[in-house]
Amino acid sequence: MTQSNYLSTDPQEIARLLRLATYASISVASILIVAKLVAWGLSDSVSLLATLIDSVLDALASLINLIAVRHALTPADKEHRFGHGKAEALAGLSQSMFIAGSAGFLLLEASRRLISPIAVEAVGISMLVMVFSIVATLLLLGFQRHVIRKTNSTAIRADALHYRTDLLVNGSVILALWLSVQGWAGFDALFACAIAIYILYSAWEIITVSYDHLMDRELPDEQREEIERLVMQHKSARGLHDLRSRHSGTITFVQLHLELDDDLSLLEAHKISDEVEASLLEAFPGSEIIIHIDPQSVVGQEAVADFS
Repeated sequence: MTQSNYLSTDPQEIARLLRLATYASISVASILIVAKLVAWGLSDSVSLLATLIDSVLDALASLINLIAVRHALTPADKEHRFGHGKAEALAGLSQSMFIAGSAGFLLLEASRRLISPIAVEAVGISMLVMVFSIVATLLLLGFQRHVIRKTNSTAIRADALHYRTDLLVNGSVILALWLSVQGWAGFDALFACAIAIYILYSAWEIITVSYDHLMDRELPDEQREEIERLVMQHKSARGLHDLRSRHSGTITFVQLHLELDDDLSLLEAHKISDEVEASLLEAFPGSEIIIHIDPQSVVGQEAVADFS
């Protein structure tokens, strides 16, 4: 079953899910901040400090998401006829800045600890907090995955991306704490460096996705091919050209020129266009589709003129 089979077409359900996802994200991040702050205070572990910083940034990023989602859900108005969906991509860029900044700070602190290692204390409590963090993050990711499948939200997808990195971060902290107790105290700082590098990589992924949406990147080739297949599946379709597509927030925009027989009446051509649009909406729920009808002979004449 494809992503489109799960997407919701109910604007109220989409809005409800997006708001719930942002509230859940902020709540989980806030709980983890308190737990990790206590554990870091007891252990003085730099790798635990790394995941504490990450959780603080998660909370800030989720707060930005909350604001962005609220703005993105604002209906289209006279000044913004295509809606406010790009607010989600802007939120993604803001998140990446927070994430990259935290990674830079973490690298500096870990490098200092590598030069002068400090023994880690209260390892048992710290490891227990990290296990709790992993369980809470898994529950949140499960809900976010459901929301993404229903809404295809850029902001929630970006939010889920850095929470997925948290799983690796939290797992590596547990390993770093255990290795530090077993032998060299520098393992703690070494793992913190690795975590910081991975956080930078995650930030780059978020930047890439957000940039593509802000720059109106075309849909993936397989989706464009699916659009062409669905259009040409109609028995009256003689061709299509000038297919354009983009994604903004939770909405997909598709524009195309549909080539039909010359002798069709306006009413017949309009009916065919509606049928093609209906088949596209079934595959891409909630999309905005604009179809321009062209007589087949005119398209042929334009092609000859362009060639000459």
